Amino acid sequence: MAHSGTLHRYAKRLVAFEHASPSSRETPTTSPTHTLLWVGGLTDGLLTVQYPSTIAKSLPTNWRIAEVLISSSYEGFATGSLERDAVELAQAIKYFQDLRSASGGKIVVMGHSTGCQDIMELVVGTGKALVHIDGAILQSGVSDREAFTSLADRQGVKKELHGLVDRARGLVEKGKGDEVLPKEGNFMAQLLGTSLTAYRTLSLLAKGGDDDYFSSDLEDSELDETFGAFPNETLLLILFGELDQYVPAEIDKEGLIERWAHVVRRNGGTMDEEHSGVVKGAHHNLNGDPEDVVQDLVQRVLGFLMGVESISKDAKL
Repeated sequence: MAHSGTLHRYAKRLVAFEHASPSSRETPTTSPTHTLLWVGGLTDGLLTVQYPSTIAKSLPTNWRIAEVLISSSYEGFATGSLERDAVELAQAIKYFQDLRSASGGKIVVMGHSTGCQDIMELVVGTGKALVHIDGAILQSGVSDREAFTSLADRQGVKKELHGLVDRARGLVEKGKGDEVLPKEGNFMAQLLGTSLTAYRTLSLLAKGGDDDYFSSDLEDSELDETFGAFPNETLLLILFGELDQYVPAEIDKEGLIERWAHVVRRNGGTMDEEHSGVVKGAHHNLNGDPEDVVQDLVQRVLGFLMGVESISKDAKL
């Protein structure tokens, strides 16, 4: 299937694909003002997740959605880090801010899966001094540690997984975090289809690893440093799929969202609680889900974007 749009080179060797609005709604005077940047998760790249294309068809004419390719897209995550992702996302944000500065364009970043960890790293982690965004959407921000541990338990290889973590930690402690672990006998490499560095293995699987933003067993004090650090001017939306296959069955998704929302509120952040929540019938990336399920997510996103736009207008008064 062909997709119309514009390919932007926002940095050397890095691009973002901006979906075109439906031609039936275009007019000669219509120009995009606000931008929704979308970043995927492990193994994702351009058009690997279907719902951004559906969002593109539903956006008002003053919004555009662009899918951002970073060095960690496709199999690049295996040798990357959230810190590198945050730097590259900041480059993409600055590019679109400059592109639409004349119209006062707003920027919202939407992450899917590990794209949510990228947003956290950008907003409250190592990237927080690099750029400002008007809104952040976390869709299926699952804990890799809990997801892979649960999967390993079901497959009877939990002992092997713990051994992999110990091996990765040993290499990192010796200053060999960039060493790529062998694929043979490596649960993670076989599952993801590529070999990972010791650092990225530890980051994904260890408690307190750099990727460990969304685990259900994190202490309130740890969440205060992440969700509690969201700046007031960045509106937050959190979405989970009811049938997300990477969230262990014993975890209460609605309860987890409410816990994070409480931390945001307690620390003075702003969250769209009207549109946040669990999307009924939705799987992890919604590929293949019924149209009404996808539309539920799309309408929540649209409602959030209108909220970002209205807050911006009020701030100018």
